[in-house]
Amino acid sequence: MALTIEVIAMLVFTLAAFWGVATWSLVKTLRQEDRKAAMLEAQERVDTYPPKALAELRAWIEANPNDSLADEARQSYNECVDVLESTDEHFYDWSESEVQSLDRL
Repeated sequence: MALTIEVIAMLVFTLAAFWGVATWSLVKTLRQEDRKAAMLEAQERVDTYPPKALAELRAWIEANPNDSLADEARQSYNECVDVLESTDEHFYDWSESEVQSLDRL
């Protein structure tokens, strides 16, 4: 049973799309990790959360102060704030005003 040209074209397109997206994702991730490794070598610490995630973590801690994971979350939050305040270069896009507005919990 021979495959039609449409089936072969769809197969080629699917394989190209899959490997194209996979390769692009791998290259992007490796570049980010290289940048993060260089920052770790230069300043020994790197921020662990982007601004939105840190804000969501703070909101969760404030909404669930008695949760069994609240102490661990508070420690992670405070550690990220300390790193942001003690380093000059940040992995995530933090503005200076955002960093200055952060308070420890």
